[in-house]
Amino acid sequence: MGGTGQFNHLCQLFQAGLWAAHPLLAQLRYKPTIDARYWRPDTHLAMNRPKRREPDLLDCTALVVDGNAISRGVILQQLRDFGMTAVEAANRPLEARSKLETKPFEIVLCEQRFPDTDYTGQELLDDLRRAQILPYGTVFVMLTAEATYAQVSEAAESALDSYLLKPHTAGGLLERLKHAHQRKVQLADIFEAIEAGDFGTAIQHCLTRYRARAQYWLFAGRVAAELLMREGKPDEAGDLYRSIAAQQPLPWARLGVARSQLEASKPNEALSSLELLAKDQPAFADTFDVLVRLHLDNSQPAAALEAAKRAADITPGSVDRLQRYGMLAYYQGDFAEAARALDRATLLGLTSKLYDAQCLMLLTFARLQLKDAQGIKRCTDQIQKLMERQENPPRLVRFKAMANTLLLLANKQLAAVVEEVKVHAQELRSPAFDVEAACNFLALISEIGRSELSLEVADEWVNTLAQRFCTSSSLTDLLANAAARHPPYAAAVRAGYQRIGAIAQVAMALTIAGKPADTVKTLLSQCDTTLNLKLMETARLTLERHRARIPDADALEPDIQARLALFTPSCVTPPMGQAKGRSAGGLKLRTAKEAPAAKPSVQVD
Repeated sequence: MGGTGQFNHLCQLFQAGLWAAHPLLAQLRYKPTIDARYWRPDTHLAMNRPKRREPDLLDCTALVVDGNAISRGVILQQLRDFGMTAVEAANRPLEARSKLETKPFEIVLCEQRFPDTDYTGQELLDDLRRAQILPYGTVFVMLTAEATYAQVSEAAESALDSYLLKPHTAGGLLERLKHAHQRKVQLADIFEAIEAGDFGTAIQHCLTRYRARAQYWLFAGRVAAELLMREGKPDEAGDLYRSIAAQQPLPWARLGVARSQLEASKPNEALSSLELLAKDQPAFADTFDVLVRLHLDNSQPAAALEAAKRAADITPGSVDRLQRYGMLAYYQGDFAEAARALDRATLLGLTSKLYDAQCLMLLTFARLQLKDAQGIKRCTDQIQKLMERQENPPRLVRFKAMANTLLLLANKQLAAVVEEVKVHAQELRSPAFDVEAACNFLALISEIGRSELSLEVADEWVNTLAQRFCTSSSLTDLLANAAARHPPYAAAVRAGYQRIGAIAQVAMALTIAGKPADTVKTLLSQCDTTLNLKLMETARLTLERHRARIPDADALEPDIQARLALFTPSCVTPPMGQAKGRSAGGLKLRTAKEAPAAKPSVQVD
């Protein structure tokens, strides 16, 4: 079939909801070349169990997102003519996102293009799923007056429920909604298990459907692989992703292979997989999300910045990608580009749950570099607005105080700056003072170090932060970059990391000499001075491995656990604009069960 004929055929199949009729669509035709590990001849029996009663489509709540008032009105009336009464409308993506953040809808009909913005319906869908705002039980239908072959293929691969070309008839819309709603009904057992946090059951339901090649088997396979990743089984997930990719080399399946390699501590294999995928699918933004993570983990900030830029350029309306790129640009010293990206992220996302307030803090710093006092004042006002919308904003209180200090610095009120910095410094050893706060404080005193102000105690502050938070090379790079405006401070941060390594090495030499109890006690003594999580974790591991040789192990263990419980939360690597709870490049699964807490960046030899 020729190119034009193939595209028309694809659009017709997508519009008719015939998911199994074309290999580019999310539900693919059965092929006999099946990985034997995921095929059992008797699994089809499980799919013949009695089906639950289908919920009435008329009972569903619906949201129509369309920037054209006439089109929006027509769709609303069509839904009401179907008998649906709980229908609402939004004329902009940001308004729709606000509604979806505060109220669940079972059906969303969203226009692909909106006037006066390049933020598309596809990007809204992606952002909602990355931030766990859109349950998988929600039917999401994209509406568009025009569609390219690439757009239709992208929609199919993003697990979109349907893609409706305008103008459409009421009958066509009703048929589409029924089909998409039926898909949700068919997969209800999977969705219910996921949202209840029963991942083991969800995986079994998915694999049963996948092995039997029952309806929606490909989507079920993708969900199973994602859950296996979440459950800490990257090798099993990688095998499943390879099985899927063998049937059809879909970008998300190939990306899943790379993600599983990364989770299995095979960074070189993951890098090769990602580079090949980026070459073959240069418009697939999730590839670059994973590359950002890989490069940051391997202390390659310049490469991470380039990958973040690629992702942000591909999706210019994505809040989390813009703010991540802006943050990385700031830490790499490109303040003009950082301000541009962070300002746009703030414009698009300030009122959204996708927005990370640290973005606004770094925008304040960037405007200081650009000598934009009025811009700093706008940032302080925006922080205040964020504070007013939250009941308990200790993080924002810290941001507001820091922004006020930067405003004083911009206006050359140096005596007041010195007094405020001393107040900030009182928190440096507090359990609530985290890596993010440390980066902001280092950035502040580095600016002061470049000015005519003299703060002799600043060297002590830098050493305190370096000894406390330098637990890995990647975190050390982050802290040093925050202090980069005053090179002596950046050097002191890196020297602090070396000191922590030397302390750990001396302590471990005692274990080699047959004195593990002395190792633990030495490390705990150093923990009192440094508050360093790496030393605490090393003490814990030593106690665990040599318990039989440590007479007072039972007495030492509660002390170590208490320290870890108190200081571990403060050492979690900042998300750098990434939506919380999302694995870069992953399929977002909204669940009642909380995702495992992010691990602090600690490396113990």
